[in-house]
Amino acid sequence: MTFSVYILRSEKFDKYYIGQTKDLKARIELHNSSRAKWTKRYQPWVLVHFEEFETRSVAMKREKELKSLKDIRRHLEQLKTECG
Repeated sequence: MTFSVYILRSEKFDKYYIGQTKDLKARIELHNSSRAKWTKRYQPWVLVHFEEFETRSVAMKREKELKSLKDIRRHLEQLKTECG
């Protein structure tokens, strides 16, 4: 089983959300559903980046690292450049 760290973007409100999960598809559906709590007001959410890890603890470390960044937009641009 793998764990995903993901970045969502609300294009309508220009907001980003960073999280981690073991079921990425289900989590995105939850963020875009009426059952969502914090993310409901910024729907719809679009997946802009994800990374997979072997353990939840490593995924949680990466999630914390991404959340600590001052400018997630700049980091996403760097990732695009590195990945081609």
